[in-house]
Amino acid sequence: MRTLTQRLADEPSSLAFLELGESLRRRGQVGAAYKVARGGLNRYPGLADAHDLMARILSDQGDFAGAFDAWADALRFDPMRTGALKGIAFLYFRAGDVDAALDHLQRAAEADPDDPAVPQAIARVRRDSREAGRAAFAPALEPLEAGTEEPVAGRPEPVPAPAAPPVPPSDSPFTGVAPEEEGLLLVDANGMCLAGSLTGRDGTDAAERVAAQLAGLTREAARATRLLGLGSWHSIAVESPDAHLFLASPTAETVLLAVREPELPMARVGLLAERATRAARGWLERVQ
Repeated sequence: MRTLTQRLADEPSSLAFLELGESLRRRGQVGAAYKVARGGLNRYPGLADAHDLMARILSDQGDFAGAFDAWADALRFDPMRTGALKGIAFLYFRAGDVDAALDHLQRAAEADPDDPAVPQAIARVRRDSREAGRAAFAPALEPLEAGTEEPVAGRPEPVPAPAAPPVPPSDSPFTGVAPEEEGLLLVDANGMCLAGSLTGRDGTDAAERVAAQLAGLTREAARATRLLGLGSWHSIAVESPDAHLFLASPTAETVLLAVREPELPMARVGLLAERATRAARGWLERVQ
């Protein structure tokens, strides 16, 4: 510890802050660890390791929103970083979103098939979610004591659940994803807008024009990543003075665009796009 501190003092640009910050965090000195990590991030804002370290520290401090943003930033610079994927999976599971937690753990398993902690985490999430479901229904399943009457609302007679009606294509896949679907577009490979809306700066409807420009984007992105040897693409983030844009691919033949004001952190835009992508994927499965 003393050696790392001295090394960082002698050479402020050294990456020793990563090891020092992690050592301080593990010793419970999260305040000191935060200062070290913040200093490192100021010098290396594009280093995924630094964002990953900051996320772990913020999580230890109970700042889960800040931890989520830091892990999301880490994934922007290194989409295959298993530590960030597992960290976000933990936060999703803690928030009760089991599907999102499992999705990130599956991505972590694909990124590092040799990490034994990932399948263990997947099994635990599934087990704990089942136990939580059983616990929620336990009061209704407890037998009544002899000589007591069952409360009227205590144990309703089971009735068959009606089959869910098919969702017509006119319904929005983004219901419940955001307060309104403005700034969310779902486009097919031919440039047809399948769902969502987008208003231009002049107040006119820009959805069809933007959808046409997005035609073939998934193929071009796949081609570019293949030529660069980067594997398959997962998402594209674009920051500009006018807006933050996040692109994702719900299916092989569709692309989703999320647009938000530049004041909203890109990590939040990415979270919105991720939720919209899952909703769009399910909607497409139902309407096709």
